[in-house]
Amino acid sequence: MKFTKQDLLTLLIGLFLFASCKNPNGVGLDVDPNSVIQGTLVNDQLVTSQTVKEPDFITSTLSQYPLGYITDPVFGKTEASVGMTVWPSELNLDFTSATLDSAVLVLNLGTQFYGDTTSSRYSIDVYQLTAPIAKYKASDAIPHSATLLGNFNSRIFPTTPIKITDIVKGGKDTLKTVKAQIRIPLNKAFIQSNILSLPTTGTSTNDKFAQYFKGLYAEVNKTSSTGTGGVAFLDFAGTNSYLQLVYKTTSTSNVIDTLFKNFPINTTTGQIVTANIKHDYTGTAVKTQLDNPGSTTSPTQYGITYLQALGGVKTKISFPNLKNFTATYGKAIVNKAELVVDLSSGTFAYPFNAPQRLSLYRWDIAEQNVNVPDHDQQGTTSTGATNAGDTRAKGDAEFGGYYDSLKNRYVFNVSAYVQDLIDGAKVDYGTFLAPTNFLATPFDLGPSGSSAARAVIGSFGNTTNRLKLNIYYTKVN
Repeated sequence: MKFTKQDLLTLLIGLFLFASCKNPNGVGLDVDPNSVIQGTLVNDQLVTSQTVKEPDFITSTLSQYPLGYITDPVFGKTEASVGMTVWPSELNLDFTSATLDSAVLVLNLGTQFYGDTTSSRYSIDVYQLTAPIAKYKASDAIPHSATLLGNFNSRIFPTTPIKITDIVKGGKDTLKTVKAQIRIPLNKAFIQSNILSLPTTGTSTNDKFAQYFKGLYAEVNKTSSTGTGGVAFLDFAGTNSYLQLVYKTTSTSNVIDTLFKNFPINTTTGQIVTANIKHDYTGTAVKTQLDNPGSTTSPTQYGITYLQALGGVKTKISFPNLKNFTATYGKAIVNKAELVVDLSSGTFAYPFNAPQRLSLYRWDIAEQNVNVPDHDQQGTTSTGATNAGDTRAKGDAEFGGYYDSLKNRYVFNVSAYVQDLIDGAKVDYGTFLAPTNFLATPFDLGPSGSSAARAVIGSFGNTTNRLKLNIYYTKVN
């Protein structure tokens, strides 16, 4: 056989690449074409994983608030209800001689919806709070009256604009198109008695009105809802969610006019909204794993683990052998390290779609959630503090964690973190994977209350959908 110089060069390059891979089974698998010459590939480092319960969390500071009920064959039942503080649109309102035409609770739908919008019908009940909101955690019950004030019973169309009547003072009412909403008519007699009949002192301050009226509570009626269900996310960061009162007044010249007042539910002005969230894993494999975790030092390894937002469950992972990497392979510079997270086959069909994004963070020595070095970006935190960050940190796109719908997986660039674990600059106290709000910047370091997505992922020992770490390194003297 006759070889040209080009043929010989190609053969030598091929032999070099094959020889540089410590695990020949990794050849051609999950290798970025731009990374094949970045050094020797090791992809057989042990990654342990276990399903753990999320801790309780504050729900009064969410970007969007969950309301819904969903039955999942894998994750069981999830339920979310909301309590809302209502304020008057202006102080010292005088409804003397006003007669109520209608009262409607308007809940503006946000950018997130998880579940079924095709066939499920959602029955949403509204009640009055029995006291102003004073507790703010997901596990906290929201005290409310047992007297039903209103009900919504329909499918939910989270992206479909609707037409509503726009009341025009002294003119003809018109139709206008608004973003997707849930509109719930409320009991007129209750509103007439509890708002329109208030003395002006009842609306002299926002706090005074909150003491009189308390607020409103909404939950899904599980008995009269049908289908798989879902969780809507409500937007209270503006003026598009409110209690609207339409009423008639008679002037001194006996002219009847139709007017309206919107009582806003707006968290940007200090009004409190909170969510109560419940998960029931009875009879599921999720509960089996939670009840049988193994020991702290040697967690039981299952073929799959679970992630669920709304304070459900997350996957704790560890890299127990990286501390021995130098002893095995010599002193190394990590050119690139990728954590590859495969979804378990057959677990993400509609309406249980895969999360569009996962968060990846670690525990520090005090078991507080902190960023891994690769995502420890410089800047100002949500509390206003200055974060020096890590100079090796990457932007969101380069760091990764976004859903790859072609390969049904997530990939994180964790080069700096792996280098630190190999060198002993960081200790592996635990690293976590969890769903996060796709639009959140930065992503949630802890339970996400603004997403209801869930995922089933493979483990290191899963031959079909494997959780693995790809390390491209160069040996140095």
